[in-house]
Amino acid sequence: MDVLWMMPLLLVPLLLWTSSTFVFYFKKCFYVAWMMCLGLIGIPLSILKSGGRDIENMRVIRFLVRHVKYFLGLRFEVSGLEHLQTAGPYVIISNHQSSLDVLGLMEILPDRCTMVAKKELVYAGTVGIICWLGGIVFINRQKTHDAKTVMVGAAKTMLDDQIRLWVFPEGTRNQRGDLLPFKKGAFHLAIQAQVPIIPIVFSSYSNFYLRKEKQFKSGTITLKILPKIETKGMTSDDVSPLCDKSYDLMRSAFLDISAPVTQSNGPTRH
Repeated sequence: MDVLWMMPLLLVPLLLWTSSTFVFYFKKCFYVAWMMCLGLIGIPLSILKSGGRDIENMRVIRFLVRHVKYFLGLRFEVSGLEHLQTAGPYVIISNHQSSLDVLGLMEILPDRCTMVAKKELVYAGTVGIICWLGGIVFINRQKTHDAKTVMVGAAKTMLDDQIRLWVFPEGTRNQRGDLLPFKKGAFHLAIQAQVPIIPIVFSSYSNFYLRKEKQFKSGTITLKILPKIETKGMTSDDVSPLCDKSYDLMRSAFLDISAPVTQSNGPTRH
């Protein structure tokens, strides 16, 4: 009987060593479960810190999440961090490849910054609750009118409360080796509030994370923070040119930083 109990303990490390598919599902399940546990810890901490929903709770979330990269064998190389030292409100835009983007986001998240996310996230158990407590702005992607109304309110909140907002202008996850066309909500938001846009580019995950092929290895993610783009004096007529300019800059940076990198067999530390 003792031997039977030991079999699963021996089988797991064997599969981790020999099966890339098992590693993929093991890491994915661990990531989701661990984030749920961190949410459970973060909920009372956030309530004690701020008494409820408050953007300052993003400090709690950032503190709790930043170590997760080590468990998944990921490290981040960041350039252009000085561009986030811009005073006052601004809109951050970045490409969106998977839920792993959260780890990069928390790596460089400036103070008084929260996210714009899909409404469905609020129902994701403890993660949804902690996101709500962190002041994340939820939009219904299926109802354009509702999303626009939320963005109008977000612009006012940015100025009244002096906050920053992180938006994924592609609107959905994308692992096609390029950027999807940008939706214009973030650019309407920035122009309405007359605040700068700061583009941030995540390098391609394809050298370590392939969802269809069920591969999830150790790897390095490059984060490139580009100089701010001013919107003062712009009007709604400038939304499309601003969107196109931002897209071209980010696509160029994405292709530049997404060259293959050497992989390691185990977790790498940063």
